[in-house]
Order: sequence, then structure tokens, then C-alpha cells
Amino acid sequence: MPGKSVLIFLFFSFPFLSVLSQEKPSVKVKSPDALYDIDLLPAQFHKERRDSLRNRMPENSVAVFFASPIRNRSNDVDYEYHQDPNFYYYTGYQQPDALVIIYKEPHTIDGITSNEFIFADDRDPLKETWTGKIPSKEEVTNTSGIQNVFINTDFEAADLDFNSISKILVKYPSDINENTREKGSTGWLLSKFKDKTKPVSASQDRVTLAKINAALREIKTGEELELLQKAISITCAGFIEALKAAEPGMTEYQLEAINEYYWHKAGSEYAGYPSIVGGGENSCVLHYETNRKRIEPNDIIVMDMGAEYHGYTADVTRSFPAKGKFSPEQKLIYQLVYDAQKAGIDACVPGNSFNKPHEAAAKVLLDGLTKLGIIKEEDELRKYFMHGTSHYLGLDVHDAGTYGSLQPNSVITVEPGIYIKEGSDCDKKWWNIGVRIEDDVLITNDGHRVMSDCVPKTVDEIEKLMAEKSPFNLLK
Repeated sequence: MPGKSVLIFLFFSFPFLSVLSQEKPSVKVKSPDALYDIDLLPAQFHKERRDSLRNRMPENSVAVFFASPIRNRSNDVDYEYHQDPNFYYYTGYQQPDALVIIYKEPHTIDGITSNEFIFADDRDPLKETWTGKIPSKEEVTNTSGIQNVFINTDFEAADLDFNSISKILVKYPSDINENTREKGSTGWLLSKFKDKTKPVSASQDRVTLAKINAALREIKTGEELELLQKAISITCAGFIEALKAAEPGMTEYQLEAINEYYWHKAGSEYAGYPSIVGGGENSCVLHYETNRKRIEPNDIIVMDMGAEYHGYTADVTRSFPAKGKFSPEQKLIYQLVYDAQKAGIDACVPGNSFNKPHEAAAKVLLDGLTKLGIIKEEDELRKYFMHGTSHYLGLDVHDAGTYGSLQPNSVITVEPGIYIKEGSDCDKKWWNIGVRIEDDVLITNDGHRVMSDCVPKTVDEIEKLMAEKSPFNLLK
């Protein structure tokens, strides 16, 4: 369907993006005169995160993090680079080929005594001609707050003594070639780190570091909530326009494109995860990503997408009828999932167990599917609802967290669903109806706040929104 004139885009208006936070905003507001982003996390944020990590580390220990490696897509083309979330959390550094060392107590490297050091890429005019500017040592310090910046290629010769350390807390990067000959690369740094620690008696501990990271990243600061709300608000804007534009004859990928146009227009760097737009039989595939089907009049569409903004990702799902009106069967299933989600959100109260929203939602689905005659026994629920209701949200779409009791300033999803595939053991009038409704929920001191309530989700609201026209409908 897209095709006619890109001039139509000049008439698009972008919905106001509200930025909400429980705390006083501390991220700079983006200026229309700024050449580059100025609302990034400040160096003070990363310094405070490292201090919090250090406070939780065992005595006489060191924590080591590696930047994500560059990953090859095909031949001489690499995937667009994305930093390891933990590395970004503690440093703000967005380049590959780096390593950060955080000591519990001050230690000395090459005559410099401190409790934190970073090894990063050096300026290289030839490399910068191809891939852009590499931050200088001063710029690395300005971004991270780490004063002691070494060049990554100096790591092999650096005087690091791990013999006096009792415990090495480390997270190794995954999917990496340690045999690389490229000096200074993440694989090379990992190889040299293992050489330096091989003769050391100190134990290497990945479990403790994972637990500390989970506890810290679970609780969001005011700065993080601002960026997360921005990502969610951007996502909402795309959803609203896609719902208005949706009609039979479109393709799943065209609905995906409408969403992602709005994200990039508002400054989103990436999709937080591969976008899911599934119509008809594809609405029953949980992580469907192909998005190549043409949408038919009787399809229900599951659209599960999230913009990423400065590292923080939204995760929102809406389900809606292709022709703008729910069929009787679609409406019954949709209302049941809506009621289950409401019960799950009501259970989002500090002190409740992490599983409480799932238990509340599952009970509603069990009762409802039984009344509709779709299931007869409790254990049959898993046929049609086969996933958990919640996960943490933040720097990862499935973010780090303790999965203990719900804590104020943590953000979780609430996303029950029903998926009735063709051939299911029920009346075929229900076949190919897949419904999932997902919102991003902030746990507050006395309850919760739905951060993604900017997208309509009742039956009446969806049908009313879909009756509106979109500029995208003019593109033929």
C-alpha cells in the first residue's frame, strides 16, 4: 500500500510526549537547537551506580565488565552496535572494545591508585573515517566519571596484580571469538584477562555479581524513569497511529513500519526487541517476528512492540480487529483477557510476591475459559495461556531483577493472553483468535501507576480509535 508521495509526511503531527517521574527530573530536556542528544544519563548517575555496586561487593574483591563485542551480520557487514546493558549502566560508554575494573578498595595500576579504571579504544583517524569519532580519554571521563582511562591495547602490559584479591566478580561477554588477533578488541581483552587471572588463586564468581546487578537494576532512579517513560510515550504514539491506519489488505510489516516511523521521528535509536505484528493464525505465535502476512478482514492482530530510547525499552501489546469491529467471539476472548489484565495490575502492590499478578490474571482466565466451554479442567489452561504474566523492564526488555517481592520504583509488565490455534480441542469458532494485552507498570510507594495507559485498550475505545482516519491511509 505505501507508495504515493512522501510529502504527505509533512502534514503529520506528533502527539505530545509526556515525561512522568516520581522524582524531580534530573535528565536535561532536549533542546531543538542542540546538534546531538543532551538528555543522556549524566556521569553522576554512572558514578552513583558504581558506588552502589562497590557497597555491595565482598571485602577485597574486584568487579570486571567487558563491553559487548562487534557482531558480524554477514561477510563484511556487522550488526548495528548495541552496548552491554551492565557496561552501559556503570559507565555510559557506548563503544566496543573496552573493559572496566571496579575495586572494592583502592588498588594501584601502573603507578595510579584508585578504585576504578577503564580501558577503552584510542582515537584513530583512519578508523574514524569509516565509523565516526571515537571518544577521547577526556570525553570518556566526562561520560562515565571515571578519572583513570587507559588505552585498551595497553591492557596486556598493564601492571595488574590479582594475587592480593580474594574474589574476582566477572561477567564474560557471550558469543565472542577469544582467538581474535585484533589487538584491543573485546575478544583480545578477554583473552588477556584470562591470561592474567589464570595463575591467581582468587576465585572467579559470576553468581554474586549477577545478584548484585539484579538488585541494583531492579530499582529505577528518577533519571531512569524519565528515559523509560519517554520510550513508552514514543511507543504509544506509534500504536495510536497504527490502530487508526489498520485495515484489511495491509501487511503486517506495514503496521510495523508505521509504529517505527513515529519512534524514529521522536528520537528512538532502535526497537527494543524484534517487533511482533501477527494477524490471524500468527496472533497465536508468541514471539512471531516475520511480519510478512497480508491482513484479512476477519483477522485479529496482536501488535507487541517497544521503542528503545537511550538504552531503555518500552514493551507494549495491543490486540485489535483488522476491520475495526470485534466479532462476537473475538470480543468475548478480548474482554476476558482485559479482565485478567485488570486483576493482574490490581495485584501490583509493593510487598506482593512477584508472581501475584500472574496468579490473579490466571484465575480470571481459568474461570472465563471454563464458562465459555473452551476448557473443562484446570490443567487445560496451559494449552491457551502458556507464559508468565510479568517480567522486569528497563535496559533490557526482560530486565534484571530479583523476582522477590515487588519493590517501589521497579517497573514490570502485565501481559496475560489467550492463544487458540487452529485445530485446538474446542469449537472451531474460536480458532485463530490470539489476544494479548500488555502494559508497563511502575510500582509506587502505595500501589502502582500504568506508564503505558496512553494507548486505548477497552473494546469501545479501540473500535472508536480505529474508526478515525490516518494520513497513512492516503498512501496507495
